[in-house]
Amino acid sequence: MRELSAAGKSATLLSRRDLEQLSALQAGVRALGAPRSVALRLLVASRRAATPAAQREFWLEFAWLDQEYRAAVRRLAQFCLEHADGPRRVQRQVVSCLRK
Repeated sequence: MRELSAAGKSATLLSRRDLEQLSALQAGVRALGAPRSVALRLLVASRRAATPAAQREFWLEFAWLDQEYRAAVRRLAQFCLEHADGPRRVQRQVVSCLRK
């Protein structure tokens, strides 16, 4: 019988509600990533083709979207930290790898 990978083992430990929450957090990051990328491209393009006032508007739009995106990434990272294996186990794995 094949053994589950480390990622598969941790995924089986999450409840259905936790998996739904993880999925929602990932979808939020993806949903905010697309407009952020577009705003960044517009900001970079505006440096050569737009007036200073327009450049400021592009910067403000990007800054707002970037802040929303970063907040979503922080929420996802916090969820992952809360549901990861305990730090002592990870610490033991790191120490054992360094000794080899």
